[in-house]
Amino acid sequence: MPIAPRALSTKKLASVPPAPTANVTRLPIPAQRHCDAAPIPTAVIYCEGNFGALDGKTANGLVRHSEKYKILSVIDSQKTGLDTGVVLGDGPNAIPICRDLADALRQAGRVPDWFIFGMAPSSGMLSPRERSRVLNAIGLGMNIVNGLHEFLTDDPEFAAASVANDIVILDVRKPRTKKDLRMFSGRIDKVTCPRIAVLGTDGAIGKRTTATILTRALNERGVKAVMVGTGQTGLIQGARYGIALDAIPSQFCSGEMEATIVEAFEGENPDVIIVEGQGALSHPAYLTSTFILRGSRPNGVVLQHAPGRTKLGDFGEIPMPTPASEINLIETFADTRVIGLTINHENMTDAEVDTAMTRYAGELGIPVTDAVTRSPDRLVEMIFSAFPELQSRATTLLQ
Repeated sequence: MPIAPRALSTKKLASVPPAPTANVTRLPIPAQRHCDAAPIPTAVIYCEGNFGALDGKTANGLVRHSEKYKILSVIDSQKTGLDTGVVLGDGPNAIPICRDLADALRQAGRVPDWFIFGMAPSSGMLSPRERSRVLNAIGLGMNIVNGLHEFLTDDPEFAAASVANDIVILDVRKPRTKKDLRMFSGRIDKVTCPRIAVLGTDGAIGKRTTATILTRALNERGVKAVMVGTGQTGLIQGARYGIALDAIPSQFCSGEMEATIVEAFEGENPDVIIVEGQGALSHPAYLTSTFILRGSRPNGVVLQHAPGRTKLGDFGEIPMPTPASEINLIETFADTRVIGLTINHENMTDAEVDTAMTRYAGELGIPVTDAVTRSPDRLVEMIFSAFPELQSRATTLLQ
C-alpha cells in the first residue's frame, strides 16, 4: 500500500548535499512540483542555524522538491534575507529565509497550514528551544510535520496542545505497531523490473537528490520509473511509496523494505524502481544500507561520493572510505553490481569535478557524473548502459 503517515487529531485538512562553492556550474532543479487537482497546503520550514548544512538536509531537500507542500519560507536567523535557492547554489527560487516564525508569517501574509521541522540531527530529538518553537506554532493553529525519532504524538504536552488547537501532528518516522510489521518473505523475486539502489559513502551526501533527479529524468524519457523513499525527507516530499527504515526494529527491516518494493511494483507496473539509500554500508553508526541491500535485492547500485569530504560528516575523526573500497564492500555483501558513480561536488570547483570524474572513471571502470551540475542525460546513459532493455523501452515509447 502507499505510505500513510501517523497523525494525531481529528482536524479535517484542505531529500542533499551541503551548499557547493559558487564557481560550480549547476543545472536548474525544479524546486516544487505539484498536482493541480487540489489546493496544495502551505508550509514554513524550521531549520535554525542549519539551512544548507548537513543537519539541514530535510529543509534542503524540501525547497528543491516538494510534491506535498507549497514551501513559503525557511526559518534560519543566521541566513535571514537570503534566497534558499541561492544558498544551495541552485539559483534564486523565491523561497526566502526568515528570521523567526513571526517574520515568516509577516512575509506570508497569513498563517501557513503546516510547520515542518526541517532538521535531522544525529540525536533525532528536540532541544528545549526547538520544543518551544514547535509548541508556539501549534498555538498559532499550524499543523506539525515531525521527522525526528522523538514522536510528538506520544508526548502528553504535545498531545494536549494538538487537541486544544485542533491541529494534526504527523510523526513521519513513527512505524506501524509490531503486529503489523512484515518479515522478509522472498516475494521480491516476483518483481520483474530492474531495481536500482542509490547508495553512498557517507550519510547526508546527496543520495536522495540523485535518486530524485534520476527518477524524473527517466520518466521524462519515456521510461516509467518509481522512486521508493527510505527516509523521512523523501516521505515529507511526497514519495508515494516508502518507509522511514531507520525507525523499524531490525528484525522487520528487510521485510518492510521488500514489501514496500513489491507494493510499488504491483501498484504502478513500472519499468524500473529507484530505491533511495541511507547512510553507507561501511558507516559505523548508520546501518540502514544493509537492510536496503537485503530487502530490495537491487540489480544495480549507483554510488554517491563526495571527493571534497575527507572525514565522515557526523564523525569528524573517521576518514571517508574510498569509492573503490565501498564498491568492494557492496559487491561482497550483496549479489549486485555497482553500475556507476555520482559526485557530490561540495567544496569543489567545476574543474575539480571534471578531474574527479575522469580519475574515477579510469580507476573504477564505470561511468561517472555529477547528477546536479551535469546534464541528466549522463545519468540516464549510465542506467541505459547497464540495462539496455530500458533504453529499448524509451526508444519504443518516444517513437
